[in-house]
Amino acid sequence: MRFHNRREAGQELGLRMMEWASEGELFEPVVLALPRGGVPVAAEVTRALGAPLDVLVVRKIGLPGRPEVGVGAVVGDDPPLFDRASLEMLGLSEERLAPDVAREREELRRRTLLYRGDRSLPDVQHRTVLLVDDGLATGVTARAALRHLRRREPARLILAVPVGAPEAVSALRSEADDVVCLRQPTDFQAVGLWYEDFEQVGDDEVVGILSEHRS
Repeated sequence: MRFHNRREAGQELGLRMMEWASEGELFEPVVLALPRGGVPVAAEVTRALGAPLDVLVVRKIGLPGRPEVGVGAVVGDDPPLFDRASLEMLGLSEERLAPDVAREREELRRRTLLYRGDRSLPDVQHRTVLLVDDGLATGVTARAALRHLRRREPARLILAVPVGAPEAVSALRSEADDVVCLRQPTDFQAVGLWYEDFEQVGDDEVVGILSEHRS
């Protein structure tokens, strides 16, 4: 069954996380969205939990000629994370992808400045972190984000998404303390197929949502 849009998906995800909260499993939670698509989903989770919302900007490194297919990701100043099995299968090297990495780092900096200004990422040490996106395809951006956050020593690290490829969900269980995925269709193919309305989220929408929650 498809979600109507990201907002509905976030509301359903928020209900699931409220069940966890009622059982005392979320200590001082903070919600971090992967922009742009994860932000409207995370906004609904934030409303359900009454938790603060912010973003962790991660940029996918796409397959040359097919940028929608992720073979790596960059976050912060961390070294790029690559799906080495995919690189080997496709005959690609890190050197070949260096211009793509540089371009995505530049876009990462632009978006981070736009979305957060001079504010730093919230202190997540000893807190429960919910990392939220609108879906998991290869999972490479989520993996990079989870590893980045793990080094910040959260008490608990939870990846929460409305829909995901079963193999990606399974692979990420070793990176997070918990993975919450409402739908894992065996015929997954692409995140957008599981939404009736999957219109691209723009920068203005992201900035507006973040401003609303900060106020």
